[in-house]
Amino acid sequence: MTQLILTLGLFLTLQAHSWDAKKFKKPSDAELKKTLTSMQYQVTQHEGTEPPFKNEYDQNKDEGIYVDIVSGEPLFSSLHKYDSKSGWPSFYQPLVKENLVEKEDRSLFSVRTEVRSKYADSHLGHVFNDGPKPTGLRYCMNSAAMRFIPVQDLEKLGYGQFLPLFKERKPQSEKKTKKAIFAAGCFWCIEKDFEKYENLGIISVVSGYSGGALKNPSYEAVSKGGTGHREVVEVTYDATKLKYEKLLEIFWKNIDPYDAKGQFCDKGVHYTAAVYYSNEEEKALFEKSKSELIKSGQLKGEIFVALEPTSVFYSAEDYHQDYYKKNPIRYQYYRKSCGRDARLKAVWGE
Repeated sequence: MTQLILTLGLFLTLQAHSWDAKKFKKPSDAELKKTLTSMQYQVTQHEGTEPPFKNEYDQNKDEGIYVDIVSGEPLFSSLHKYDSKSGWPSFYQPLVKENLVEKEDRSLFSVRTEVRSKYADSHLGHVFNDGPKPTGLRYCMNSAAMRFIPVQDLEKLGYGQFLPLFKERKPQSEKKTKKAIFAAGCFWCIEKDFEKYENLGIISVVSGYSGGALKNPSYEAVSKGGTGHREVVEVTYDATKLKYEKLLEIFWKNIDPYDAKGQFCDKGVHYTAAVYYSNEEEKALFEKSKSELIKSGQLKGEIFVALEPTSVFYSAEDYHQDYYKKNPIRYQYYRKSCGRDARLKAVWGE
């Protein structure tokens, strides 16, 4: 507790007036050890990484800005924050790009782009090319490297210049966000199939697991079978732009409805097709779409698509998210060798 008070005291001292880079002098290592918590010190000074999900700002939804824990230099804003399902606070763009420095990081047997603060030289995290529009970037940051300043405190802590950004923001009531869960075989593929319609109102598509009783399932556990989970995608969409019926249309045209053992080359209960409904309206809309496809002659024969109430959705491991973007060659090879598109053309004739 004493260490936390010291950290806050240092921060408030720095913020007595509007933040000015010229007035900032980085404290000595000894001072930082006294004022920062052990996690803050390890992350910012020794390129450490805090645990995913169990950190301060991953699920913070309050409006405000994020500043460097050491210097107070403004870094990110809640206006650009989104839930990447990675377990760390993520942003698709910085608030003040000039306050960030990017460096090549070859640790962990890979090449990544490290992000550091310009004036405090704090390690913040990394930036990846798998984020949402409009930038396509994901600034994956450590909560321990930042301090959050709520909107109501911006003026008194010296960040009043950012207040207009929040006043200009459009009311949330203009957007009605909903979620839907679909199982259509390999989540790598159906994630891409849904993301093609982002211009219609799809906000995000996340690969994961649902339908089973096991809490926090891993890919290895689900793949072995017996957990009751399926590979699924959670689709977040703007209901003012896109209707649930359109999601069902996309779903149908990207599955083999006659496969009772899985989907395409992937077999097992965890690969079978299913729609998870959140309410009676969605349940009725699925039944209606199925009936219409049968009447139109597009569906002929016994159909093996499960209809189940929505259960807990668990996000898949980070390396599964946007796999087609991260590993385009492997993805294309898998999709073609699995015969997915050839079978879809045979079933739907498109």
